[in-house]
Amino acid sequence: MPSSKPKTRKSNHRRRGLSLPVMIWCAIAAAAVVYVAVFAFNWLSDNRLPNFLRDAVIYVRPGDSADDVYAQIVREAGIRRPYSLSRSFRKKQVETYMQPGRYQMRKSYTSVYVARMLNNCWQTPARLTFSGTMRKPEQLAQKISSQMMIDSLTALRALGDAQLLAKFGFTPRNVFSLIIPDTYEMYWTADMTEVLASQKRAYDEFWTPERKAKAAALGLSQAQVSVLASIVKGETNYEPEMPKIAGVYLNRLRRHMKLQADPTVAYCYNYEITRILKKHLQVDSPYNTYRYAGLPPGPIAVPTKACLDAVLNPEGDYLYFCANSAFDGTHLFARSYSDHLRNAREFQRALNAKK
Repeated sequence: MPSSKPKTRKSNHRRRGLSLPVMIWCAIAAAAVVYVAVFAFNWLSDNRLPNFLRDAVIYVRPGDSADDVYAQIVREAGIRRPYSLSRSFRKKQVETYMQPGRYQMRKSYTSVYVARMLNNCWQTPARLTFSGTMRKPEQLAQKISSQMMIDSLTALRALGDAQLLAKFGFTPRNVFSLIIPDTYEMYWTADMTEVLASQKRAYDEFWTPERKAKAAALGLSQAQVSVLASIVKGETNYEPEMPKIAGVYLNRLRRHMKLQADPTVAYCYNYEITRILKKHLQVDSPYNTYRYAGLPPGPIAVPTKACLDAVLNPEGDYLYFCANSAFDGTHLFARSYSDHLRNAREFQRALNAKK
């Protein structure tokens, strides 16, 4: 007879873990999530987020390495995430494709944009300014070299290159006439041909039909205007007096008088003398206007626009002038030689007293 006692079922409830394949897939999924998150963050960091602390200008010279440029960027622009810029440099192969140039850095730029900017030569134009007194080719060459990626020796050779200058209608003797003092925008990597071409455009723009007509009315060529303007520049930097000084020299030319301009004598000595003495007036040079009548064969300095316009718009019927005894940079003008001698003696007395 069967027992009425219920049977007890033995249950072995064991805690079961995930199977190995499932664990592997979970790990892969977790790694993928992390990878995507890191990739997204890096992409955002490199492509969308500004990475610099301040605006700056970066110069890339021939022979610079990517490390050199990286260090310059860190130094000049500051950086928020160095790893982002180095990663972008590596991915975009900046070491291989980087181009020389002048680059404007902005705080808003991303790492990738900077890498592309360097590779594609997205330069910001530089400012080339001709100003001040430029009386020697060496000074003009140095002025160019200090603002452009052109060494001074290359610039100097170009200023003396007859074949190159002939393309623009000038010679080494009158190249100062080609330069029109002003500020010009051009790429920092421009060569001397491009610099000279920019000056030829400025020269042609300056010589409007009106100015050409004024020169013709004075009986002067454009080249002669430049020569006389360079002498005016050598006499004064005080623009209000320039038309009067130009008038003196034009009046002397009309009367077939020698110009007797001290700056032309200084030019004969390469501007290495600080005071013109009687012995200096005997130098045998076509630029010595104490010895030879008429205009010198070329400009003795780079004339400014103000000097050129002063020659084209002369004032007065004076024949002489000398420095003012007040030593204020102005001059005293005279129509007669006796008046001029009186002014000169007054200046000499003041000079001796000052010494």
